[in-house]
Amino acid sequence: MIATFLLLLFITGAGADNGGSTPTAAQFLGPQNVARAALRLPPLTWSNKLQQYAEAYANRRKGDCALIHSPENTYGENIFWGSGTDWSPAQAVELWLSEKQYYNYFSNSCEQGQECGHYTQIVWRNTKQVGCARVVCNGGKGVFMTCNYDPPGNYIGEKPY
Repeated sequence: MIATFLLLLFITGAGADNGGSTPTAAQFLGPQNVARAALRLPPLTWSNKLQQYAEAYANRRKGDCALIHSPENTYGENIFWGSGTDWSPAQAVELWLSEKQYYNYFSNSCEQGQECGHYTQIVWRNTKQVGCARVVCNGGKGVFMTCNYDPPGNYIGEKPY
C-alpha cells in the first residue's frame, strides 16, 4: 500500500534520462540528489516522461492552484503551493527536504502532527527517476509545483533507505 501525503502550505519524452539539462530541471534535481548523496543513495535521473506527466497535471491545477494530488497518478508525487509568483523549484524541494527533521529512521515514523512523506519520497532507495513542473496559477493564485517519482515510495511499513 502506498501512503499519500499532502503538504498544505499557506505561505506569503523521448528518453528516460536527459540528465536534467534545463535550468528548471537542474533546480528540481540538484537539491534532491544532494540529499540522496548524504545518505549514500544513487542519484535520481531526470525523466522526460515524468516531466510531461507533471506538466500536464500542473497545467490542470493552473486554474485553481488547488493543493490536490493527481487522482490517477501511479507514481510517487510531491506537490507544493506558495502565494505570489516568485517561488523557485529549489525552494519547493528545500521545503520538502526540511521535513527530514521530523522523520525518525529507527521508528520509521514522523513526529506527531508533522509531515515527513515528501522527504521520504525523495530519499526512497528504490526510486530512480523524477520529473517535475512549475506553473504560475491564473488570477494571482500563486505557484503550483509537482514532482513525480518512479518507482514510487512511501510504502507503509518499509523504511525509505
